[in-house]
Amino acid sequence: MRVIFLIGIIAFVSPLHAQTASPSVSPSLEQRIADLEAYVNNSGRGADTSSSMASNIGGPGPGHNAWMMTCAALVLFMTLPGLALFYGGLVRAKNVLSVLAQCLGIAGLVTILWWAAGYSLVFSHGSPFMGGLKFAFLHGVDARPNTDYSYWVSQNVFAMYQLMFAIITPALIIGAVAERMKFAAVLVFVGAWMFAVYFPIAHMVWGIDGWINGVWNPAAKITAVDFAGGTVVHMTSGWSALVLCILLGHRLGFRREIMAPHSMVLCMVGTGLLWVGWYGFNAGSALAADGIAANAFMTTTLATAVASFTWAMLEYALRGKPSVLGFCSGAVAGLVVITPACGYVAPTGAVIIGVAAGIVPFFACTKLKSWLGYDDALDTFGIHAVGGTLGAFLTGVFATAAVNPNLSVTLPGSPNPATQNGLARIVGHTLWIEQLKAIVITILLAVIGSAIIGAIVRGTIGLRIAPEVERQGLDINQHGEEGYITS
Repeated sequence: MRVIFLIGIIAFVSPLHAQTASPSVSPSLEQRIADLEAYVNNSGRGADTSSSMASNIGGPGPGHNAWMMTCAALVLFMTLPGLALFYGGLVRAKNVLSVLAQCLGIAGLVTILWWAAGYSLVFSHGSPFMGGLKFAFLHGVDARPNTDYSYWVSQNVFAMYQLMFAIITPALIIGAVAERMKFAAVLVFVGAWMFAVYFPIAHMVWGIDGWINGVWNPAAKITAVDFAGGTVVHMTSGWSALVLCILLGHRLGFRREIMAPHSMVLCMVGTGLLWVGWYGFNAGSALAADGIAANAFMTTTLATAVASFTWAMLEYALRGKPSVLGFCSGAVAGLVVITPACGYVAPTGAVIIGVAAGIVPFFACTKLKSWLGYDDALDTFGIHAVGGTLGAFLTGVFATAAVNPNLSVTLPGSPNPATQNGLARIVGHTLWIEQLKAIVITILLAVIGSAIIGAIVRGTIGLRIAPEVERQGLDINQHGEEGYITS
């Protein structure tokens, strides 16, 4: 067995011998075995942790790379076709293509921005509030890992994985403004919004020197945590959506005409695709096929299923009928609320979060919207802003180092950033206070940034389509096509 094990080690390291970090030094067998253990445990190889130690494994780890490429595809799957079908089924038939076009347009636009500067502004070193331009035009972003973020994942894979987050975030906003916003205005707003809101928040929360990155920045001033995007994705999009739908005003016939979803079948299919894709979103945020990813996979499943059931059962109790829309809305709410917590909470915490996700967004969508009178067409604010805020707070309540050693004061090896900045001492105690700080900053940036951008767009090219276009539908007027040909 020992001979077979040694042959396996040699087979593992030999193809990467040409990429040896220190070619002038021949690593010992013990060092080579240590590198293999580091690969399995997703920790730093010899060349990453000590300049004096050679490594025969200079490149990425094939298993972790394969996992992250799969997760990147799953997160894109969430937008195209998941979100497109979910939102598309919820609008009226005359506007279904407009939602699909907006999702496709945002995907293309954000990809260009990400290549030009976005990735660099988020993930290169810079200030605590914004990264620099080291990786502009993806210069130097190749197959070698960027060990600021992962020892074993190629930086180009990491960059493409994070691109998918950047795509879906502004796409979520269109749910609040569906059926009444110009396509050109959508693109202009999103282009400016990425620089004013998304890139700064993403860097502050996830950037290696980010102001709010409690897990990885030893000098973080606010030691909050966000595993997969409660603040970065859901709060930014949800609170911005509220501002934008208020600036746009109500749809024609709001509260006077029936504006029921034209296809709950499409909505259900989209929900299923979102749920499946969300495993890439949440479990993939571990940046390795490791135990933390496994925990995120489990907690995501538990919270989502519980929230879907809770929402529908509330409908059953209050209205006498559990609707398919209720099951779908509850599932998405569960996915949203567990997102910042999934890699930090235990199974019971996930179940409690699922119950909360089924109750709080339910009342936000069914009562709060009615009381305040805003026209959030597809409940983006009620689910993503309210749910994302709830999830960010509950992460501070239920996070535990027992499921994530990065929050622990006993992490072996090099000094743990969470120990250096004090995060490890408040996990399980007062972390929720740091979470509240991150929540306030995210809301302020999203609301102020969106209000300014929205006002500028409204004053220049205009936000809203003409009333006659709105009555006829966006599909035929904005895109020259119809979703369904009935004659």
